[in-house]
Amino acid sequence: MNQKQITEFSLQDGTKFLVEVDEPENSNAVRRVARADTGQMVVEAKKKFDEVLDQIQPVASAIITKLSQLNTPANEVEVKFGIKLNAAAGAIFTSVSGEANYEITLKWKQDKA
Repeated sequence: MNQKQITEFSLQDGTKFLVEVDEPENSNAVRRVARADTGQMVVEAKKKFDEVLDQIQPVASAIITKLSQLNTPANEVEVKFGIKLNAAAGAIFTSVSGEANYEITLKWKQDKA
């Protein structure tokens, strides 16, 4: 069973927030820091949260682009990603249900005559 740890992520504007993540296998890959407001020791994420989201954007864009090229494009498209935050790697795609890394729902509306 993976141990959990508290990791501090930052936004580009300097805002910091805490996320519970799995303890990394290699503890040398991360840096422990004391939070200024509480003195609590946490792991500092190597990437800003905005950069983590930048890792996800191309994947989401590629899926939406391909689905919009269907012969009969759907009226609604829903894509669900399982994302695991990691102090060293940033974002890792994880399973949503079963062994799927993402789930896609397409909806077509019937034309009313």
